[in-house]
Amino acid sequence: MELDSLVQLPAVLSAEQPRSDARYVMGVDGGATKTLAAVLDLRERALYLGHGGPSNEDAVGADAAVRALLGAADEAIAGAGIDASQVGSAVLAIAGTDTEAISRNVLMARTEAWLVVNDVVGAWATATGGGPGVAAIAGTGSNVFGVGAVGGETRAWRAGGWGHLLGDEGSGYWLGVQSIKAALRDRERSGPPTALSEAAIAFFGEPSVEAVAQRVYSKPLTKGEIAAFAIETAKLAEQGDEVARELYERGARELAQQIAAVMLQTGLADAQRDFPVGLIGSAFKAGAVFVGPLERAVHECAPLARVGAVEMAPVGGSLLLAARAAGHGEAIGAAELSALIDSALRG
Repeated sequence: MELDSLVQLPAVLSAEQPRSDARYVMGVDGGATKTLAAVLDLRERALYLGHGGPSNEDAVGADAAVRALLGAADEAIAGAGIDASQVGSAVLAIAGTDTEAISRNVLMARTEAWLVVNDVVGAWATATGGGPGVAAIAGTGSNVFGVGAVGGETRAWRAGGWGHLLGDEGSGYWLGVQSIKAALRDRERSGPPTALSEAAIAFFGEPSVEAVAQRVYSKPLTKGEIAAFAIETAKLAEQGDEVARELYERGARELAQQIAAVMLQTGLADAQRDFPVGLIGSAFKAGAVFVGPLERAVHECAPLARVGAVEMAPVGGSLLLAARAAGHGEAIGAAELSALIDSALRG
């Protein structure tokens, strides 16, 4: 049975559109904790930012999410000294399991030039510049999305992204949970000894590993709090703790399976030229203990894949897609855009 991708790439973003006279385009990166909007003046090479609260519908509901999105967008538009009608195209990349309600509400408030996509689409554009390739996200959660060609037609595919109860393999949360489990196995002597036991006690400020476990249930730790413990796991892995290293290797294998699925479904596994597999998210700050085994596993499926960290902020992908939708896909390169975003964020 032929299956569609879990996340679709809108047709207007899959190929260069007829060139318009638009001078301004806008990108938005909406997440569970904050929203960042950016208006780009293509003529003057100037960038204007707007900030908002959470815009993940799963976290705050559709109404609050739309208010945050439009509020951040309006702030960026005002900063540029223009009105919304002068924005030639806007791409809003939003975190969440379903963006349909957000899309409907945004369309009622603005115009068809404002496109709402899943945040993995924005991440893909950030990682690849909007060309063939894959974005692998591993922050608090994990997700993989890529675009290639099958039979001469553009094909998009997503793997992962099922949340912390059903997925998030290789993410900070997954690594944090597995690290606590490893400490508990050490405590009960059903698993190998590991420095993760003492690290968990110190990190969570509890007198024992069993007290850490009790806290997980009696005073539930947030996803972010558990994911933050992965930083300690990375340190111990670098110092040679075998259990910590094995956790990163296992996480890399699981995430690589999702990347491989995306490459196979999009035809990238059979590509005759190299293509990027961009790594996005805080989990990759662990460095070689995570990236090394992940790269080796990816190369088993696609030797020509270029695996590496993505430096550009996520809102950059939305801006690149907005420029493409306005027919200005070649107007600005990823390196120049990344520098503009970094400068604006510092300012």
